[in-house]
Amino acid sequence: MSTSGSTRGVVYVHSSPSAVCPHVEWAISGTLGVRAELKWTAQPAAAGQLRSECSWTGSAGTGAKLVQALRAWPMIRFEVTEEPSAGVDGERFCFAPGLGLWRARTSANGDIVVGEDQLRAVAAASRGGESFVHKVDEMLGAAWDEALEPFRRAGDGAPVTWLHRVG
Repeated sequence: MSTSGSTRGVVYVHSSPSAVCPHVEWAISGTLGVRAELKWTAQPAAAGQLRSECSWTGSAGTGAKLVQALRAWPMIRFEVTEEPSAGVDGERFCFAPGLGLWRARTSANGDIVVGEDQLRAVAAASRGGESFVHKVDEMLGAAWDEALEPFRRAGDGAPVTWLHRVG
């Protein structure tokens, strides 16, 4: 866990066309205020696509800023994590073409946190067991996990770049 409003996280670019890779690096660089030179490798789950990941440090809220910058390219698949920091929940963001963006709060161990008001709303809106299960799956990002899992596995053992936000 981090201290004094500083946190860290990871950007996973699961798939990107090669022509878009420099733009992804510029988006990350612009957000962090430090030059990002990612190590791109082939993405076996999508022929002709590349993948990369980088760890970052910065102030709380940097994860959301990274996501905002990366959403400019709707053809890429990515995830951004931000660890909890003093007084601030962690977050996990997933983006997949056709699904769009999913966002959730996370605990110190990375589990998705669902608030009691969210659960009450789902229980009140559900007409039965199957409806409740479907809505809980939505809150937990099941569709994004299903869409991104083949790309995650293909990245096992890939090199990671460390970046530190300036200022």
